[in-house]
Amino acid sequence: MTTIRSFNPPIRTLMGPGPSDVHPRILEAMARPTIGHLDPVFVGMMDEMKSLLHYAFRTRNELTLPVSAPGSAGMETCFVNLVEPGDKVIVCQNGVFGGRMKENVERSGATAIMVKDEWGKPVDPNKVAEALAAHPDAKIVAFVQAETSTGALSDAETITRLAHDQGCLVIVDAVTSLGGSPLEVDAWGIDAIYSGSQKCLSCAPGLSPVSFGPRAVEKIKARKTPCQSWFLDLSLVMNYWGGGTKRAYHHTAPINGLYGLHEALVMLQEEGVEHSWKRHTDMHEALKAGFEALGLSFVVPEGSRLPQLNSVTIPQGVDDAAVRGLLLKRYGLEIGAGLGDLAGKIWRVGLMGHGASAKNVVFCLTALEAVLSEMKAPIAAGVAVPAAQAVLAAKGY
Repeated sequence: MTTIRSFNPPIRTLMGPGPSDVHPRILEAMARPTIGHLDPVFVGMMDEMKSLLHYAFRTRNELTLPVSAPGSAGMETCFVNLVEPGDKVIVCQNGVFGGRMKENVERSGATAIMVKDEWGKPVDPNKVAEALAAHPDAKIVAFVQAETSTGALSDAETITRLAHDQGCLVIVDAVTSLGGSPLEVDAWGIDAIYSGSQKCLSCAPGLSPVSFGPRAVEKIKARKTPCQSWFLDLSLVMNYWGGGTKRAYHHTAPINGLYGLHEALVMLQEEGVEHSWKRHTDMHEALKAGFEALGLSFVVPEGSRLPQLNSVTIPQGVDDAAVRGLLLKRYGLEIGAGLGDLAGKIWRVGLMGHGASAKNVVFCLTALEAVLSEMKAPIAAGVAVPAAQAVLAAKGY
């Protein structure tokens, strides 16, 4: 039998759609001694975690916690707790993750009314308004604020207002937006929202922050049927995550993972969430200047682009997989491929959390230009990095 030795991963620069590079402070936090999940010291950290999530989400919602699973479980937490059999839910789809919302609705025994927009475009509020008028019995509107499959940013404030005007709750996917784009849960009146630890928080994958407002809590309490998931049933989870020192056992929390998320949120608080939003935008502007100087074009229209997820078209005649393979092999640089209808047509380049830096902007442009030049791609050589550096200098970096 072959002896299997300890796994030592290579050092990579992660500039895909996630996970992002985990900050050394967070890695160090995750290596701290494991204690019990009902230890009074750990319970104290749980209370701090809720306060830190209140800050990140810009909310005072009591029902705010990290689900012990990745962002997909945060999505499911929202749907299985709020959607009941027979409900009608308006689901906005402009990429992969709106489609996953539809799956959650239907698996909850409800009907999904689809509002579809072209991949790469934001959700059209006018279409949402039309769907609400056509289906006055709808209970919920669900949409993705930051569509990771395309890099499109939708107007969460406007869509939420339209839903509330018709008496609907809203469920918002903020997996890629939390910490990287403006997000105001209380000011916009968002009823239920979920995110992930591995994007703009620069934490390891595996945790999903969620928050539920008063209207959502009322619907959960008024359910006529039990939540279809025992593990994600918030009426049970809150007995563990509720306030105070007395906690009821629900599951063994991922203790060291929660250390990491706590540290990530402390770092967000230290930087200031508004400054984090600005830094992501500044780095996007520099990368954009470099990409456009190379001759690459963006998929998403100006004004609807996620700064932390940049989707650009692949030059004609260039082999998508070959470029990404060389970037990984030679430079240890990971960028993302397109999904669904955009597979083989675009690259998705992430500037998330710790990775949203001037160093990464210049490194990515340098490596990509070198590989594309070797492949004789139709690009402009020698101009991308100076273009990016001019933007960085103008912004004080």
